[in-house]
Amino acid sequence: MLKGPFLDKNFIGSLDNFEESKVVMLGMPMDSTVSNRPGSRFAPQSIRLESIGIETYSPTFDKDMQDVMFYDAGDLDLPFGNPRRQLDIIQENVREIYNSSKKVLGIGGEHLVTLAEIEAIKDFYGNLAVVQFDAHTDLREAYLGENLTHSGVMKQISKIVGFENIAQIGIRSGEKEEFDLMKKYKTQIFDPSELKKFEGKNIFLTIDLDVLDSSLMRGTGTPEAGGLTYRELLRWLCELKKYNIIGADVVELAPDIDPSKVSTASACTLIREVLMLY
Repeated sequence: MLKGPFLDKNFIGSLDNFEESKVVMLGMPMDSTVSNRPGSRFAPQSIRLESIGIETYSPTFDKDMQDVMFYDAGDLDLPFGNPRRQLDIIQENVREIYNSSKKVLGIGGEHLVTLAEIEAIKDFYGNLAVVQFDAHTDLREAYLGENLTHSGVMKQISKIVGFENIAQIGIRSGEKEEFDLMKKYKTQIFDPSELKKFEGKNIFLTIDLDVLDSSLMRGTGTPEAGGLTYRELLRWLCELKKYNIIGADVVELAPDIDPSKVSTASACTLIREVLMLY
């Protein structure tokens, strides 16, 4: 019998068993519909390995990850090339998390995975709202003739929760028709105080890492200049701490694009801060 000690393959601070947890980290290594540079399916494993380099304590929230009681379930085994089947597997597992009276923290993978999470969570929570951090509108009805794409995930989610229950932050890229939709439904917000419209709602938080400026977040499939700084994003998270977060995900890291691993390390720290919101 080998005695070790061995390095942990889970995200730092994870509990050893599912039953004791309140939050379940779920790896969703999917990038079947990525429209630019692929590679986000490698993010969950890279994030776990890199997480050993961060602390479990968050100075921002004066709280430790071990106080959150989260369990790292590992990565789902998703059949490559079949987006709907991949989403069905994610949905099935997210539903089991909520059946067990726990909440999900999804680690993507491409942004389309959020649709599967919302499809599952809507059966457990009414009065559901979605707060999206992203460089892109993600409001296309279809891309190259396909309805299920990461560039249209928020359009599909709007059909479930309604545009009135969506807030979009950091947006700076999209087609004119998509920006027209944001203006029509007033989904784009610019200051944390505007989150007040979601008081009393059950909020799912989705963070596409390309919301951060490309000088800070190089390891993503569709980088856009002019994004948020990390401190600006933290300011939003501090405001969201006041609201009822019933689930979240962090998506669109493509770790191999940034060989310095700075993007992956930043994603790990951000995931820690998101855990503090539960």
